[in-house]
Amino acid sequence: MYPTTLTQLARANPFSAPLFTLQKVDEPETHTRGQKRRLAAAAVAESGDSCEFGSNKYYALCGFGGILSCGITHTAVVPLDLVKCRLQVDPAKYKSIFNGFSVTIREDGVRGLAKGWAPTFIGYSMQGLCKFGFYEVFKVLYSDLLGEENTYLWRTSLYLAASASAEFFADIALAPMEACKVRIQTQPGYANTLRECAPKMYAEEGLWAFYKGVVPLWMRQIPYTMMKFACFERTVELLYKFVVPKPRSECSKPEQLVVTFVAGYIAGVFCAIVSHPADSVVSVLNKEKGSTAVQVLKKLGPKGVWKGLVARIIMIGTLTALQWFIYDSVKVYFRLPRPPPPEMPESLKKKLGLTE
Repeated sequence: MYPTTLTQLARANPFSAPLFTLQKVDEPETHTRGQKRRLAAAAVAESGDSCEFGSNKYYALCGFGGILSCGITHTAVVPLDLVKCRLQVDPAKYKSIFNGFSVTIREDGVRGLAKGWAPTFIGYSMQGLCKFGFYEVFKVLYSDLLGEENTYLWRTSLYLAASASAEFFADIALAPMEACKVRIQTQPGYANTLRECAPKMYAEEGLWAFYKGVVPLWMRQIPYTMMKFACFERTVELLYKFVVPKPRSECSKPEQLVVTFVAGYIAGVFCAIVSHPADSVVSVLNKEKGSTAVQVLKKLGPKGVWKGLVARIIMIGTLTALQWFIYDSVKVYFRLPRPPPPEMPESLKKKLGLTE
């Protein structure tokens, strides 16, 4: 079996490149429709699973897990997010994280740290639904297109493609609430609640007010999500291979969730660094009327786009770790299929001469 056209195109991808070349081996074609072995379904489902991997119930519960993981965590760090946004849009007034908290409490009181919690909760719940739910859908879809062997060989590319596709739709769901959140947090006196902010924005700028930041949002969130999912998947794989002293099948559920949390935090640090410049542009763009992403980028300059990075690393690292922990906990609670890290298919081992 020769590599498919899709695989040949993927060879240009810098993230994954096998160090060997497959040779054609004559063997009977045994695959039939519906029998393709998917990357995440590399192991036979346990008898205690509540549904079949790839079923509608599976996707629905994954989406529910995404709602909880993103909605709860982003709302919990609203105070830090508020200070981070203010550091980005007004560095002259808010000089550091601690100074930002001090100035905010002095001017608005402790309750002022919760500004923007409602659009944060609604927006990121919708984003989590699309991000995690569609990621599972696209991962299965692309795996079926590639086939079993190429799915294993190009699994990093698969994670990147599936997460980018999912985030494209997730950001469309997030954009309106993100615009309201930033306006509430960075423009004192404009509005204190979502009920005040949304009608006022619509009256002033129309529907475009809620979506003018969607392109910078894609610039921020798509690289972030690609790093979040690909780094997490490969980190889990490496942790079980080189750090955890026993196979995942022998680990208890709490032990597996600890691995999930550690891998999530590692992924979160990289996510914050990759996506921070675009995050700065989004914050300023949603504050200023009539500005474009290019204008904001020129105004901030090379140094300005990195303002608030430390706060964001702390926030995103913790967020990402907690999100994966909550998401995996939902899978455990609802007894969803949770296959182990991918292993090389037997057919590929035979072609490489690894088995007799």
